[in-house]
Amino acid sequence: MPSEVGNHLGVFDRFATQASNFVSRAWFFVLCVLLVVIWAPSVLVLPDIDTWQLIINTVTTIVTFLLVALLQNTQKRADDAVQHKLNAIAEGLSAMMDRLARDHPELRDDRDELRQAVGLEERESAE
Repeated sequence: MPSEVGNHLGVFDRFATQASNFVSRAWFFVLCVLLVVIWAPSVLVLPDIDTWQLIINTVTTIVTFLLVALLQNTQKRADDAVQHKLNAIAEGLSAMMDRLARDHPELRDDRDELRQAVGLEERESAE
């Protein structure tokens, strides 16, 4: 059964994968904590509390917005790959049940139920 999931990734997909690998490391979390630790005492330097809050709010909003977009991309591709693998397993199981149904006719109903449950379409036979 040929794979429908290609190995070719576009530029954005490769970038999203690299970004996901980068931000999922423990040291990235430490870097974020360090940023907050550096930001907190800056209240003494900045002229008013609003500017101080605006800085951290802006930075965290921008970083969150961009990371959500990148991580959604990698999560969707991972979900698509898992779904493809599950469909391949269900297709193989269905084919095996079809072959065994010759000796065990009760498997034909189970096979049909499996195909319907996972949404596998019936193949038209050339016979």
